Amino acid sequence: MPSEHSPPPIRVLVVDDEPLARRNLMVLLRRDPDVGRVDECGSGAAAIAAIRTARPDLLFLDVQMPECDGFDVIEMLGGDVPRVVVFVTAHDEYALRAFDVGALDYLLKPFDDGRFQRALLRAKEKLAQRERRPPSARRLVVKSAGEVSFVGVAEIDWVEAADYYACLHVGNRTHLVRRTLSELERDLADNFCRIHRSVIVNLERVRGLELKDNGEYDVMLKSGIRLRLSRRFRKHLEDRLGVRDPSGGR
Repeated sequence: MPSEHSPPPIRVLVVDDEPLARRNLMVLLRRDPDVGRVDECGSGAAAIAAIRTARPDLLFLDVQMPECDGFDVIEMLGGDVPRVVVFVTAHDEYALRAFDVGALDYLLKPFDDGRFQRALLRAKEKLAQRERRPPSARRLVVKSAGEVSFVGVAEIDWVEAADYYACLHVGNRTHLVRRTLSELERDLADNFCRIHRSVIVNLERVRGLELKDNGEYDVMLKSGIRLRLSRRFRKHLEDRLGVRDPSGGR
């Protein structure tokens, strides 16, 4: 039985469209005394719903799945991505992309018990570090031309991906930071929301949504900037804004 000061059991979700692959991972996970609840999903769409409901700490995620692959899951979740993600796949060509979206590890099938244990140990260490981490300051560090400056999170209007960097739009100024959009979205999740594959916005800066002739929406910011709203992220944005069917049923 855990002591009063021991960390809570780790909540894990295993996502893979192959039942045998899920079963193998779940058997290995349930051998570890630090692991508590272990759930499973056979599709990316089911995983998105399960993650938003159960809030697992650790996600073992297959890459290639029909309709909604592992990268689609990460993108759709936005700030709801679990604290630690380990990709599990039989294909090595996705490794760089996995790390670009913030994955901690990349398990290549078939893997042995030793390789799995190393991945799980890394996950537990990262979870423990986050448990000890003090609340983050509400500012981002920007390094440019030998200078270090700070940008208050509340001052940011929107953020867009720029290869391996992210571009912070603050009024009429822009700042580059060497962070992925997924990392920033997790850090800024309280007040920011993804509206496009490459854009997240500060919800406090959103003035409204405007329906265009082609049936798509623009997100209008208080600064006058208009940003395209991807259909994929429309419902999530509406939920965050407390909006229901801005088209009036159209």
